[in-house]
Amino acid sequence: MHTLLTSGLFFGLASAAVIKKDDYGYHNNWHVEVGVRPYYLVDNMDAGPLKTQLQKCENGPFKTSDFVVSHRGAPLQFPEHSVEGLHAARRMGAGILECDVAFTKDKKLVCRHAQCDLHTTTNILSKPSLASKCTRPFTPSKDGKPADAFCCTSDITEAEFKTLCAKMDGFNPNATTVAQYMDGTPYFRTDLYSTCGTLMTLNDYIKIVDSFGLKFTPELKTPQVKMPFDGYTQQQYAQDMIDAFKKAGIDPSRVYAQSFLPDDIFYWLEKEPKFGKQAVYLDERVDTPEGYANATASIPSLAKKGVRIMAPAFFALTKVDANKNIVPSEYAIAVKKAGMEIITWSFDRSGWLNKGGDYYYQYVASVINNDGDMYTVLDVLAKQVKIKAIFTDWPATVTYYASCFGL
Repeated sequence: MHTLLTSGLFFGLASAAVIKKDDYGYHNNWHVEVGVRPYYLVDNMDAGPLKTQLQKCENGPFKTSDFVVSHRGAPLQFPEHSVEGLHAARRMGAGILECDVAFTKDKKLVCRHAQCDLHTTTNILSKPSLASKCTRPFTPSKDGKPADAFCCTSDITEAEFKTLCAKMDGFNPNATTVAQYMDGTPYFRTDLYSTCGTLMTLNDYIKIVDSFGLKFTPELKTPQVKMPFDGYTQQQYAQDMIDAFKKAGIDPSRVYAQSFLPDDIFYWLEKEPKFGKQAVYLDERVDTPEGYANATASIPSLAKKGVRIMAPAFFALTKVDANKNIVPSEYAIAVKKAGMEIITWSFDRSGWLNKGGDYYYQYVASVINNDGDMYTVLDVLAKQVKIKAIFTDWPATVTYYASCFGL
């Protein structure tokens, strides 16, 4: 018995020695897992060659892929831009992970989808000392007017930001109390993993993703306060984001800096060309018919200025032809003709598709009839539009497809 106990103790100690954990207590020994959602979607597809091929891939192997970009972590089920969401995305095979970059009152850089979303993505309203600092503190719904609050990263310091918990993005406009206001998670998401998500600074994010050995896509968020902010200029903001990666010793080839503002892209092309050459122009001009036409016409001139990667929402990359087939759009064709690449957004960010989908499926709604058609659209994006990568709110869904087709 003594021998068995001694051997068992030795084995246990040896095993513990090789199971390393990061600063947040996560094990570093891991493999890609896709869970049940991809199988649900494949089963839901209409019969056809694509469904048959995807079914053949049910046993993997599933691999990390740069085709899969984690959009805000894994916000279909985890609070966006939380440490927990980032780790979930890594386990689901995302090869590139995102941090939307905003600045605090003391001009430190943190991960938030928008500069002024703390009232819907964190518990700031439940902390009176911080809630009172919001640009617009909470006011309840009354006399037909919706409840209101407006809390920005620039309202508080980095240290104060770090005391907050991340929650699922959402709010209740009919709320008469703070607790009711914070309870507004969309119907197709969940609060199961949202007890107190861990917020990240840009430096935290860089350290975590670097420890994964994966790639980065930081987005410089368009400020929601007047710039310069207390002397802080847009150019300094853009430079500070790049400087964080340089200070951490990150090779520029691992970084896909993003912005909706073309001047940010041009700044990086001029001042930080090693980063600028793969900067991503997030193109929201396509949201209106007139904007779509203007955006399509502008592609050649953007290419001449050095922009190499365009990134519209994926609805703008496809259309339905006369035979009711989903095919590349005029915008997609123009980008490829100009020799540019396409990264698009955001998969798994819609509710049920049995009624034709929403914003992301607006140009193909007439031929969408079930959730499985997500893969029908993705297949066109990958094989006909030939996108470089796609942002997703649940990386496992795209990882399944990417692994199946060797992307």
